[in-house]
Amino acid sequence: MLKTLISIVGPTAIGKTKLAIAIAKHFKTDIISSDSRQFYKEMKIGTAVPSEEELSIVPHHFIQHKSIFDKYSVGDFERDALVKLEALFENHDIVVMVGGSGLYIDAVTLGLDDFPEVDPKFRKELNLQLAESGITSLQKQLEALDPEYYIKVDHMNPHRLIRALEICLATGKPYSSFLNRPKQERPFKTITVQMTADRPLIYERINNRVDGMIRDGLLEEARELYAHRSLNALQTVGYTELFHYFDGSCDLEFAISEIKKNTRRFAKRQLTWFKKNDNALKVDLNDNILQVITETQKRIQKCKND
Repeated sequence: MLKTLISIVGPTAIGKTKLAIAIAKHFKTDIISSDSRQFYKEMKIGTAVPSEEELSIVPHHFIQHKSIFDKYSVGDFERDALVKLEALFENHDIVVMVGGSGLYIDAVTLGLDDFPEVDPKFRKELNLQLAESGITSLQKQLEALDPEYYIKVDHMNPHRLIRALEICLATGKPYSSFLNRPKQERPFKTITVQMTADRPLIYERINNRVDGMIRDGLLEEARELYAHRSLNALQTVGYTELFHYFDGSCDLEFAISEIKKNTRRFAKRQLTWFKKNDNALKVDLNDNILQVITETQKRIQKCKND
């Protein structure tokens, strides 16, 4: 029987977790998280990990299963997720995947792009540039060499910036030119449910979520991680801004405003990334969940009939 992966995507704070749980509960199946920020067990508040109550409703996978001290790439996730899906599909015809990390979602549903080998000297030089000139220099360089990918990439993630730049510098071609080439077909069908909303409402939800994170103890969580701030896993919105506060570079009010601003920018890039999927079932965050499930079932039946 045809196996189906329901991939629920959308910008941060739009309500993907609630919808994913409702759909997974309806189909009596499991959820795979494709949110790369939620992989790490030390980062709970700042990554909006589902609550214990939410996690207890249906089985979840790839939530806080790694440590910030572990090296875990998108390639590692692709491999692990495909193995997990193979196991889950033995007992389920449908599995739900949810998250806002576009690259990690595409790795599972489409497969990773094939990049040429790069001389390690390029990464070494770029890491030195990061240490000496800061992340802004990497951002400006990537914007000049590959404006197409610059629009999509997480500007606050030096690992992603350096990865793209080393390809640009080593090949003389834009990083984006290696993307979206034909890949190996997956042994399952993917139905994408894309959550949308008016941008002002998304931004309002983001601002409210950040305020909630602060009330829930994000400041204390970040302070405990401050000593390890150079780790790649911690180069993410919600933590780097507070690290600057701990450094004395800004006051707390400004740091919180920067978290909100950078999260809004991240959401904007997510919207751009997901916009490319013309076949997605687009639903508003205020749509009736039962109606969304009905429309999803219609898509599943259509896949079976095709």
